[in-house]
Amino acid sequence: MSVQCEIAGNKAAGAPIGFFERYLSVWVFLCIVAGTAFGEVAPDVAQAVGALEIAHVNLPVGLLIWVMIIPMLMKIDFGALHEVREQKAGMAVTLFVNWAVKPFTMALLGWIFIRHVFAPWLPAEQLDSYVAGLILLGAAPCTAMVFVWSNLCRGNANFTLTQVALNDLVMVFAFAPIVALLLGVSSIPVPWDTLTLSVGMYIVIPLAIAQFIRARLLRRGRAVFDAALARIGPFSILALLATLVLLFSFQGSTIIAQPAIIAMLAVPILLQTLFIAALGYGLNRQLKVRHDVAGPATMIGASNFFELAVAVAIVLYGFDSGAALATVVGVLIEVPVMLWLVKMVTRTRRWYERVLPAST
Repeated sequence: MSVQCEIAGNKAAGAPIGFFERYLSVWVFLCIVAGTAFGEVAPDVAQAVGALEIAHVNLPVGLLIWVMIIPMLMKIDFGALHEVREQKAGMAVTLFVNWAVKPFTMALLGWIFIRHVFAPWLPAEQLDSYVAGLILLGAAPCTAMVFVWSNLCRGNANFTLTQVALNDLVMVFAFAPIVALLLGVSSIPVPWDTLTLSVGMYIVIPLAIAQFIRARLLRRGRAVFDAALARIGPFSILALLATLVLLFSFQGSTIIAQPAIIAMLAVPILLQTLFIAALGYGLNRQLKVRHDVAGPATMIGASNFFELAVAVAIVLYGFDSGAALATVVGVLIEVPVMLWLVKMVTRTRRWYERVLPAST
């Protein structure tokens, strides 16, 4: 491994959690309040913004989501993919949990809680949409925030870079088929054309733009790239928050009528997060993977690429859909739950390492 790659990995995964990220759940809650109030006070303005669309893509939201996603995708280093062989077991756990388990358990939990346990208290016409939103969350493993979680649990920087690059590469090809499969199994109509458009608009194109900008900046030096990323990073969070205000301007009446909906949607998401974290951490320990690799391998599955899930939910089902609301609930609970999981991974290091070889 080159010194240059080591420095790049540490830079990418070593940044501490920022002010906006640390209190993201607070900002999301404030956006719920602001958006709901806006929708009640000025419903005509909200509807006018929602009508600005082409081919089922809302133009203001499309622009906001690109601003949201591109800075995060700039952190991905596809040049690190050659390091997959150095941590085969940890990478195998990442791929298995993210693509063979997580989407399917999320769909199962959605079926159990939304269609059965909580069905009597949820709007009947939105049940399919709620399940679809949960499926979208489950099929999108974390991309950007995993760098933060990795740093907080003292994860290996180079492994973090490699697993994010590999997962995003898999996502380009696997996201649409898995979502379509689970929607079909759940008896929800599959809009293939819109789903394919969403993958192109919110994965392929922004990823290409982000990597182009990344390459141009890195030619001018790592310091230039890091400075640019620091300057544009806050715009990503601000764009997310602006999107949520618009989203809740449409959802406000539903929330006011049934505020318990958010709590009911949070239950399967919370259970999924805890289960996936326990599974990933346990498999890594069983395979005797180093703790600094097991940490980020666990975090990437437990967390979600919620920006993508929100974007696709809006395109597929609209601002006022249950799918869009379900993905936003994922944003609301993710940060506090992930911070707790980071503490658990850090505190259990001695227990974890009891089964590792002495040389580890």
